[in-house]
Amino acid sequence: YILGTLRTIFFIAIWYREVLSNSLAHHLGRLIAQYLDLFYEMKTFTGAAVAVVAVAAASITLAPATIAFAPTSHVAAPRTVAFSTVDDKTEVREYFNNEGFNRWNKIYSESDEVNNVQLDIRNGHDQTIQKILNWIEADGNIKGKTVCDCGCGVGSLAIPLAKMGAKVSASDISDSMATEAAARAKAMGIKNAKFYTSDLESVTGKYNTVTCVDVAIHYPTDKMAEMVGHLCSLAEDRVLISFAPKTWYYELLKKIGELFPGPSKTTRAYLHDESVVREALKKAGFEVSREEMTGTSFYFSRLLEAKRV
Repeated sequence: YILGTLRTIFFIAIWYREVLSNSLAHHLGRLIAQYLDLFYEMKTFTGAAVAVVAVAAASITLAPATIAFAPTSHVAAPRTVAFSTVDDKTEVREYFNNEGFNRWNKIYSESDEVNNVQLDIRNGHDQTIQKILNWIEADGNIKGKTVCDCGCGVGSLAIPLAKMGAKVSASDISDSMATEAAARAKAMGIKNAKFYTSDLESVTGKYNTVTCVDVAIHYPTDKMAEMVGHLCSLAEDRVLISFAPKTWYYELLKKIGELFPGPSKTTRAYLHDESVVREALKKAGFEVSREEMTGTSFYFSRLLEAKRV
């Protein structure tokens, strides 16, 4: 009975999300195909129900930047107060320097060693990156400009920007990630990008453009405005930031995922009110000029570009 109820909740949540998307038929067709495959492989109703619930959990816990973004904690202790930023930083740093690095390095590459969920997340993240590159290419003025990419990962955005002629300074809290990004850039002969290890709050300097893609998922709600304000303090012209939007249906999916944390999901995932992000940008003297939303089956990310006014 419980499994059946969870299965129903999951399908309702997915249905409502897809109704609000721009490609309902495409998404529903893909989802139906995925779940038919699960039912066939599991053979029994009970097994199928378990599989569907597992997919619900995976939709939240196997993604970094969005609900795609970050796995949730495997510690199921009740929380009455917010965890400190230090604790979150420690979890994120340790995760992406060890097991998380191996997993996400494969996702953020062309490796075939990924499952369907991870492949979907890769596609979603790639779409967000491409939207940023399209904006910058349309502007036609990035060559010779300075860019600070906070939370650069393996260089998914920093490297293409360097190829476009920008002078890139990219950092990540994970030394493994920053080292991998530097190695990829070196292999491509890129000399106008530097990569180093740092948490976001410790980044200093002034840059024409500041980017922070699929990183906010690791920041507690009460720290989000402060984080946005710091990004703005680094930017002379504009800020580009993506985050997992806090809506009722994404909240529901996240709650379902938290019921089945699994042993390998070791960081917390935070959704954020878009109004809070916009207000923080406005307070820092920036105005949203362009915006996008990327949503796949397992990746959800709101992208805002804000320019100084």
